[in-house]
Order: sequence, then structure tokens, then C-alpha cells
Amino acid sequence: MSDVVVRTETDLPDAEATRALGAALAGVLRAGDLVILTGDLGAGKTTLTQGLGAALGVRGHVASPTFIVAREHPPLPRDDGSRGPALVHVDAYRLGGLDELDVLDLDTSLDESVTVVEWGRGLAEALTDDRLEIDLERPRGAAGGALDGAATADDEADPGAGTRHAVLRGVGQRWAGVDLAALTRS
Repeated sequence: MSDVVVRTETDLPDAEATRALGAALAGVLRAGDLVILTGDLGAGKTTLTQGLGAALGVRGHVASPTFIVAREHPPLPRDDGSRGPALVHVDAYRLGGLDELDVLDLDTSLDESVTVVEWGRGLAEALTDDRLEIDLERPRGAAGGALDGAATADDEADPGAGTRHAVLRGVGQRWAGVDLAALTRS
């Protein structure tokens, strides 16, 4: 198991701030990088990935891959004719274990793409020793909501409401010297 090399935290007051963090991450991510997103429903995992995909300049609308499990977004040509990495967006929520993740054959595209795995904690770490882990927490029990921390009907009706809290951890030598805190400063 790799050591945690770098860690930072930030608050994301709205969906635009969440997308902006994804866009900022695109500036440091490169082909071969694995990002593991963890958080409850509505925490902002897909929203962050939308910002990442837009900044990477990939084809297609980045949407939750819940029912198709994995979606690849190839890179579009840049103004100078070059291309960045593809984005492979995976939803591991319905996967029953490492065997089902292996069936997706992500390791064949890992070197050529930025791979984002939602709900990947406990599974995707086996893909590589170097990874970026991002935990997204959404508020629970806001004014008028449940006091026990459980989601309320209002939470589900408006998943964009409320400040999210993000914890970013760069694990492995790939992240040595990467200033993740700089990405969270606005």
C-alpha cells in the first residue's frame, strides 16, 4: 500500500465551485492518472467530473454512468492540433467486487486516459499504487431537516443545495510535489 503524499481540504459552496475544482484538477491530471470519488448520492461526484471533462476538452456530455457502468470520452483536438487524454468515467456503485471491476478491463486504457471511478473506494485502489482520492460530503439535516444526519426529502429534491466539503488525497509517488492546495485557492 502506498503512503499518502499530499492532502488538502476545501469547501464547495455550489455546483459551479464543484465544477471549477474539477477544471482545476484537469491542469494537473495526465494520462495514466486514476481519480477515486467517494460520497453519498448528490454529493457532487458527477458534477466534479463534468468540470474535469470540460477542462480536458473531451467529446460528449459527462453524465453519471450509473446504468452503463463505464463511459469513455475521447479527446477533442485542441487549437494547436494536439489532443489531451481521454476521460474514462466509471460508476462502481452496482459492481459486486473486484472481479466485476476487472471485467471492465480498465487497466488496458489506464495508461492512455484519466480514469475517474465514482463509488470506487475499496475496489479501484487495486488498479494502481498512485491515485487521487477525493471524498465529497454533502450537508445533512439542514434547517428544518433531520437532526440525525439522515437525508431528508428536501436534500433529495435539491441535491445542488448546500456547501459540500471535499478532501483530496494524493497517494503514491506520482503526487509527490503536487500542490493540491493551490487548486483549491480561488
